[in-house]
Amino acid sequence: MNQVRSARMAEEIRIQVSDILTHHLADPRLAWVSVVRVELSSDLGHAKIYVSVLGDERAQEDGLRVLARARGAVRAELSHRLRARKIPEIEFRADHSIADSLRIQGILRELDIPADDSPRAEGGD
Repeated sequence: MNQVRSARMAEEIRIQVSDILTHHLADPRLAWVSVVRVELSSDLGHAKIYVSVLGDERAQEDGLRVLARARGAVRAELSHRLRARKIPEIEFRADHSIADSLRIQGILRELDIPADDSPRAEGGD
């Protein structure tokens, strides 16, 4: 049951942090930030928030720096939104899965291979 509660809390944090970044932090460096996933510690005291920042390396570094400075404000806003006795300490971490996916799709396009194409056996019908 604790895992279910933890998973629900992680998803709620993901949704709320995404909304906070979109509507409450007015910084253009966060325009291309997406909250990918949240990992909670077993005691729900710490949350690692994985974000994807599209753009070059400098844009990614800037976005993560802004998020690190805004950590307290994001946590304070979370405390107003979540129905929990204890709001976890938060830490933002980079997640490169979206950028990696876009890069792979670009390579497949260059090779003229459809991204959703799977190997098929020849002959048959």
